Amino acid sequence: MLLGISNKTDYVVMIIIAIVLIIGVYQFYFWCQRNAIRKPIQLESFVDRYFKFKPWWIWIYSGIYYPIIVVTIFSFKDFRQFDYTVVSYIILLAIQMLFFLFFPVHTPPSWREQPLGNSLTHRFLRYVQSLDMANNCFPSMHMSVSTLTSFHLATNCPPLGLWIWSFPVLIAFSALYTKQHFFLDLIPGAIVGWIAFETYLFIYV
Repeated sequence: MLLGISNKTDYVVMIIIAIVLIIGVYQFYFWCQRNAIRKPIQLESFVDRYFKFKPWWIWIYSGIYYPIIVVTIFSFKDFRQFDYTVVSYIILLAIQMLFFLFFPVHTPPSWREQPLGNSLTHRFLRYVQSLDMANNCFPSMHMSVSTLTSFHLATNCPPLGLWIWSFPVLIAFSALYTKQHFFLDLIPGAIVGWIAFETYLFIYV
């Protein structure tokens, strides 16, 4: 149930902690971008050719991604659950970093040479690309995080039903339409998210 914690100020503390953790986690992400052990490869398949570049999907890719992660905080029943949930994201990050370092994958330069104007959407896309470089593609961290988040929400908030799974589905489409990921990055990303959640269940219960 949402708002399960009686002391609402606890949510403020958790939100602050979550924001600090997100900012901190990205430092590891950026470090992997600069320190891959081997030369990056590409995983382009015929599926990628069916998804033509549509920049407005960046509002899904990054616009709803972080808010939904933060909203998950309001589904926790206590600080213990919050702590173990944080651990599940740290486990996910550790798995992702191993792939980023030892199996680096990057998108082709042509995908980032799409004509962009000066609209708000195009400026936002350029900003995201300036941070989220062409490597660190496999497995998709956006996909793994959205999958893990959906598992947590589905467990904590049963009334949400199947709707919560629209989150990773939308993220998957946005990753393809913004040309941020290959199709082959997505399913492994979802699997990594599931592994992190199963680990959470094992240590939390």
